[in-house]
Amino acid sequence: MKIISWNVNSIRIRINCILEILDKEKPDIFCMQETKVTNSQFPKKVFKDKGYFSYFNGIPSYNGVAILSKKEAKKINFINFCDKEDARYISLEIDGIEFMSIYVPAGGDEANIHSNPKFKHKLDFLDEMLIFLKKKKNKKIVICGDLNIAPNEDDVWSHKSLINVVSHTEIETKKLKEIFSKCKLLDSIRFFINPPQNIFTWWSYRSPNFEANNRGRRLDHILTSSNLAKKLESARIFKDFRKRKRPSDHVPVSLLINSS
Repeated sequence: MKIISWNVNSIRIRINCILEILDKEKPDIFCMQETKVTNSQFPKKVFKDKGYFSYFNGIPSYNGVAILSKKEAKKINFINFCDKEDARYISLEIDGIEFMSIYVPAGGDEANIHSNPKFKHKLDFLDEMLIFLKKKKNKKIVICGDLNIAPNEDDVWSHKSLINVVSHTEIETKKLKEIFSKCKLLDSIRFFINPPQNIFTWWSYRSPNFEANNRGRRLDHILTSSNLAKKLESARIFKDFRKRKRPSDHVPVSLLINSS
């Protein structure tokens, strides 16, 4: 079973790239974040023609998550973390595994909960994620998403430069690692891919030549419950998608699981 996750940063702008990866990689599960369309605008017919069922949770212009699946889902679930109807979570169950697409709030620019309500929202969101996922720690789950946190020192181009920058602050990385440990989750990308291989999944649009500067961060993750550990086969980061015309600032990541 091949699973791909991608923050597309607008499904309408990135539709040709999405169709390209569906045609070439033929994933069984394709999770998206930042679709930026309402449910009525979601291009489900386009994906149906490619052989995929579409499940989505969207609002106008912002956020939005979706899952495409070759098989029809048995259970579909939507959750509003922090009592906000902001389309950041969707899950479905297929073949006894629950697949989740999550878009954690970016958190704004200032790492201060008193002066930056966006950062407080992000931390509150992570706290609720922990409570929610702890209830599933004995189930088979796969969490795909832009978690907007680079948890390890070498998940960013410079730990020293970014230690006080939102996405790599100590409080964020500590909360995410707490989710990993208390919910028995495996960081499947780092299970297979580590430096000196490329591990970054995001490069700012502000960088005129992202490859030359390589000031990236690993913000996009596929996490699995530990009871799937023996079934993990390989992982991949599609760095070349950052080179596309009008690219997302994120690139797709994939995980191959033995489903036999």
